[in-house]
Amino acid sequence: MNALLNLHFDASGDVLQSARECEEDVFLQAFGNTRTQLEDEYGPYNDQSVFVAVANDSGHVVGACRLITPGATGLKTLNDVGRAPWGVDGLRAARAAGIDPENAWDVATLGVRRDYRGSKMSVAIALYHALVVSTRVNEIGSITAILDDPLRRILTAADFIMPMLPGTRTGEYLGSPASTPVYGHCAGMVDAQRRMNPDAYRLMSLGIGLDGISIPEQSAFELRSRLEPVAAGLEHSSVVAA
Repeated sequence: MNALLNLHFDASGDVLQSARECEEDVFLQAFGNTRTQLEDEYGPYNDQSVFVAVANDSGHVVGACRLITPGATGLKTLNDVGRAPWGVDGLRAARAAGIDPENAWDVATLGVRRDYRGSKMSVAIALYHALVVSTRVNEIGSITAILDDPLRRILTAADFIMPMLPGTRTGEYLGSPASTPVYGHCAGMVDAQRRMNPDAYRLMSLGIGLDGISIPEQSAFELRSRLEPVAAGLEHSSVVAA
């Protein structure tokens, strides 16, 4: 892992295709999710999906994150808590948590290829750095997700705190034996991490110390102009493998 890797926000072309393949490969290995299952689950959100990717110079993606933006299909977490094992009204839970679904992103999937995991977790951290920067640049108020418990514990240890969505609990979800619907208000989460865990804040929120990964300028995380046409038709989105 000595070669320079590149962080891409809103991946397109060959990098986007490789990001989708990374998503498929990681979730098949981790949870037994087949391509057909992933298409059934996430296909309805493809038009609202934005991929963040960490790739090598040849464009091969070693870590990817799917963000679901507001749109006619809604946010996947808020939709999925309506089914087993939760049976919760997602929009009502969002209101109780102070989430505006029209100004929230769903962190739907996040996965890193096995060879790029390990103690430093730099690829996964780069993906979360992109999440922090992109939500700030695009003035997104909140994020939602359904987190596999091992990943939730890692984020909690880094003081990137995401409370449980009101009315939900930990349960089995898409091959994960224990996943929890969570949410976070972006500015508050980052500020809390800054106060409670300055080292993690510098790494995850500021990107300081992400050696070996090229991070683009903040302007590269701007998405608003592409989403404005989608927002005109709004009504009123899960993470499991890292």
